[in-house]
Formats: sequence, C-alpha cells, structure tokens
Amino acid sequence: MSIEERLAARGLALPDPPKPLGSYTAVSQAGDLLFISGQLPLRDGKVIWQGQVGRDLSLEQGRQAAELAALNVLAQIRSHLGGFDRLDHIVRVEGHVTSAEGWLQQPAVLDGASDLFADMLGDKAGHARAAYSHFQQPGNAAVILVVIAQLRRD
Repeated sequence: MSIEERLAARGLALPDPPKPLGSYTAVSQAGDLLFISGQLPLRDGKVIWQGQVGRDLSLEQGRQAAELAALNVLAQIRSHLGGFDRLDHIVRVEGHVTSAEGWLQQPAVLDGASDLFADMLGDKAGHARAAYSHFQQPGNAAVILVVIAQLRRD
C-alpha cells in the first residue's frame, strides 16, 4: 500500500508543501541526507494549532499539531524527491513544542508526529528524536518539527 493510500485510509491527504516563511529553502540535500526545515502545523498557509500546549491547548490538540506538522514534512519530502521511492528512512526528528510553564509532556506531544511517521512509512520511520520546550515560536505555532532523512544509496 502506498503512503497516499495509507493516508486516505485514515481520512488524511498530503497537503501542498508549505512555502518557507523566510529566506531559506524548505529542503536542503547534502549527499544522501535531506534536511527538512522547520515545519509548522500549517494548512492552506495558516497556522492551525496556535498557543502553548498545557495552557491554550490540550495534550491531544498538541499531538494533532505534531501530526499536521509531520504531514507537512512528508509533503516536503514528496515534493523534493517526486515521491517516496528514494526515501530510506527518517533519521532524526527535533520537535519544538510551545509549552506552558511547568508543563513537561513534550515527548507525548511529539508522539503525534512519530506515530504518523510509523503508520505511513513503516520500517522507514524509525528515528532518533529530541524534544524541546519553548515559551513562544514563529507564527505562535504549537509545534515545529525539524527532520533529517536519509535517501537510499543506489
């Protein structure tokens, strides 16, 4: 089953890849590595999930923000590669969660992204991960994902 078919089975679809919010590229390739710039929970150019998780948003809403950011990561990969055939695996995910003071469930928020990658990519999804907490982020986004992926060496 293709990634698009797996997404459709969950009632999801890959969006058009979001445009960078500044003077940088969405994806930079160095050899067999892809560096995906920070992806926000954007839909149609708007940040859907805004505010601090643990104050403005619940844990479940934070997970949904991470999932939407992960969909944007996949959209960037598909756009850069023209599909997913050359993707070997996701190497690292850095998750930046806008959090209320004293709220410590950032890893649980990022499970929204990790679980989506696992469901969509299967054995290509295994990755190292780091979770960071921030008071505020660009666009008042609840989550930003920075991802490194490796391409197949043919």
